[in-house]
Amino acid sequence: MEGFDDQPGHIWYNGALVPWKEATTHVLTHALHYASCVFEGERAYNGRIFKLVEHTERLFNGADVMGMDVPYTPAEMNAACDKLVEVQGITDGYVRPVIWRGSEMMGVSAQDTRINVAIAAWDWPSYFSPEARMKGIRLKTSEWRRPSPETAPVHAKAAGLYMICTLSKHAAEAEGFDDCLMLDWRGHVSEATGANIFLSFGDGKLHTPTPDCFLNGITRQTVIELAKRRDIEVIERTIMPDELKDATEIFLTGTAAEVTPVGVIDDLSFTVGEISKWMMDDYDEIVGKQSPENSNEDQSATE
Repeated sequence: MEGFDDQPGHIWYNGALVPWKEATTHVLTHALHYASCVFEGERAYNGRIFKLVEHTERLFNGADVMGMDVPYTPAEMNAACDKLVEVQGITDGYVRPVIWRGSEMMGVSAQDTRINVAIAAWDWPSYFSPEARMKGIRLKTSEWRRPSPETAPVHAKAAGLYMICTLSKHAAEAEGFDDCLMLDWRGHVSEATGANIFLSFGDGKLHTPTPDCFLNGITRQTVIELAKRRDIEVIERTIMPDELKDATEIFLTGTAAEVTPVGVIDDLSFTVGEISKWMMDDYDEIVGKQSPENSNEDQSATE
C-alpha cells in the first residue's frame, strides 16, 4: 500500500505549490494535540470540482466557529483548488483542503499560533465498488453517539468530531461490516461515519433525520433537490432505531460515498429499490459521472 505521505506531485501549502513529500508540519502542531483543525472533502469529476463554492463556504464557516482567521479569501481558496486539480492532472479524484493551528504555542490556549492552510488532491474514482453499491453496503450500529450541540461544534467539519467515527468504523470492519450507523446522544438515528442517511417506507416518500447535531451534507442537500425534481416528498424528522425494520430501502449520501444503497443494518436486510436507483442515476448525471442513458437499470441487466 502506497502511503499518503509518499504520493507524486504537489500540495498547495500556505500559498505555494510544494512537492508532496515536503508538505510536512511539526510534531508539536496544536492541531495534532488539541484538534484545532477543520477540513473539507470535495470530488472532482471530469477535472471539475463539484459544488466547490459551497464546500469552501462551509470550510470558512467551520474555521470561524473554531476561532481561526483564515489568511486567504474564499475566492483565493477556490482558485487554489482549481489550480491544484489542473497541476495534479486529476480527472476523477478527491480534494482535501485543511486549515489548522501551528506549533508556535503549546497548550490549550493557542491564540498566537499561525493559521496554516493546505490543499491536497489525488485520483480517486470511487469510495465503494460498483458491485458493493448495487448490492448495498453493510452497516453496524455504533456504540458511540453523536454529541449534543451544547457539547461540541457539531455543524463544523472539525477534525475532533471524527475520532468516534474512526473508532466506530474500525469496530464495524473488524466484524465484516462496511460502515456504521450512528445514533445521536438522544438515541435517534443520525448518520453514518461520514455520510447522511435516507429511508423509504414504501410510501413513495424519502425520510431523513433532521441535521440538528451533525452536518447537513452538501450531497444530502443535492439529493433532496434531485428528489423534489421527481416530485418525491422529502420529510426531515426524528427517526427512531425501531423504525428501521419497517424501511423498504435505505441509502447514504456523501461526497465520498455519493449515493450508496444500504443492504444490511445489524440483523436487518434491505433491497436496493427504485428510489435508490433513481437517486444514484440522477446524482451521477448531475456531477457528470455518467450519461442519462447509461442508467443503473441498464447496468443491472448485464451484471
